[in-house]
Amino acid sequence: MVVVLNEPVTSESVDELAFKVFIKSLELLGGPRKLVEYRNLTWVPSLMAASYAVVLHDKGKTAEEIAEFLGMTKQTVKRMLSADPEEVMAKLRGEEIETNEHTAGGIAKDAWRRIKAGEDINIALASAQKAVEAIGPAWAVLVLTKIRGVDFPVTDAEALKSKLQGIEINGKPAEELLEKIDYPIKSPAELLHKLKEASQA
Repeated sequence: MVVVLNEPVTSESVDELAFKVFIKSLELLGGPRKLVEYRNLTWVPSLMAASYAVVLHDKGKTAEEIAEFLGMTKQTVKRMLSADPEEVMAKLRGEEIETNEHTAGGIAKDAWRRIKAGEDINIALASAQKAVEAIGPAWAVLVLTKIRGVDFPVTDAEALKSKLQGIEINGKPAEELLEKIDYPIKSPAELLHKLKEASQA
């Protein structure tokens, strides 16, 4: 199934909005350092996926369409979208943190609600890359930050090599992994999935 994101939901507008939701989600959590304190670095890719999911859902996309776009299961997307933001944020205030798609979805939904209401993003977008790099092991977010502006589908490694130069994924250079994965790559989520698989081979 091919998902076509018709106007006004262009790939660029979705990427930009999802990035803003992701940064706002980090802010709601207390910033990148707080994730380190919670020892929940593996949460970062789920937050990024949830950010895309809530934006696409708000633009009228179904769970099936979102799942196809993100390269994940329909059930995972439904868990993200069914989260109650108030319940999740209450748990966070009590520091009852559970790393899962449902929690990530609740945080992203609250972030999206705040952005639509006109709330500013206090973690400046310009410094977001430095914040992401400070996390270290969360290579997925660094990759997503670096590929902003790349048009998907991507048909070969050359379109990504310069963007991901210097990034290591599980101790392996991203440029080498890009040569080992199959193309085309339909979405940022699919790129992350393929890079992870190649790094573990």
